[in-house]
Amino acid sequence: MADVAERAGVSAQTVSRVANDSPRVDPETRARVERAMSDLGYRMHRAARALRTGQSRTIGLIVSTLATVGNSRMLQSIAEVAAAGDYALTVATARGERGMLEAFARLHDEGVDGAIVLNEATPLTREAAVPAGMRLVAVDSAPDDRFALVQTDHAAGAAAATRHLLELGRATVHHLAGPADSFAAVERERGWREALSAAGATPRPVARGDWTSRSGHAAASDLLDATAVFVANDQMALGALRAFADAGRRVPDDVAVVGFDDIVDAAEFRPPLTTVRQDFDELGARAVATLIALIEGREVAPLVSLPPTLVVRSSSSL
Repeated sequence: MADVAERAGVSAQTVSRVANDSPRVDPETRARVERAMSDLGYRMHRAARALRTGQSRTIGLIVSTLATVGNSRMLQSIAEVAAAGDYALTVATARGERGMLEAFARLHDEGVDGAIVLNEATPLTREAAVPAGMRLVAVDSAPDDRFALVQTDHAAGAAAATRHLLELGRATVHHLAGPADSFAAVERERGWREALSAAGATPRPVARGDWTSRSGHAAASDLLDATAVFVANDQMALGALRAFADAGRRVPDDVAVVGFDDIVDAAEFRPPLTTVRQDFDELGARAVATLIALIEGREVAPLVSLPPTLVVRSSSSL
């Protein structure tokens, strides 16, 4: 910092203000200091700044898996938005209650200012002791006073998909659900049931998969008499489409299919998949923005719920 100050012809305090993006520096002086920083290869030392400010400007991310499309897309969004806000990101994986405890301990030891818990990892926080003072944001979780929530309105999206299938003239809509311990899967099943009830249609027993295409193919063997199927995610819908083709059932003529997520390849399925789009990039961005607000002591809404959009394609349109 002293070297930068000498090269720019300013005080070390001015260099500190520029490094911390203080508004108390005129534009010409800021530009001169930034040129000196660039010339000398100066970079802020996060550990030193943490000692001075009490904040590491590092946030944690806890996941159970990055194999799902949604989690990997949110990871990218979270990393980009955190970096844009001058926050570093550290990722911890957690499988089972012990894994969550270890993830919290690791992030606490690394001095993160707060953490985001994604999707399948959120139920693990129910039994885990959260380190004192750690700010938390959960993506997809039942309400909990210990953290703020960011999520898609899964029930609304499922209801829209179900109503769309009923409007095609189908007597009822079958459901290929996700894992029973998944918040998103439970909410999508709730939306499906509520839409059927509102229409006076009778729900049939659900088939269930684990979010993978393979599980969707296997579960669809119980749905071969269906004329309309709402599938809880696009990957399972891909497996279901293959199962129907294997059984000689035409989509959408014999059975109409709607998925959930609108993954990048959904429009390339055969036939192109009608699906409910949730904005993974915006979910990640909102989670980071909410966490940074908590870290900086600002008021946040206890729940941010993003509306999904039904995207109609050939799998449900004759």
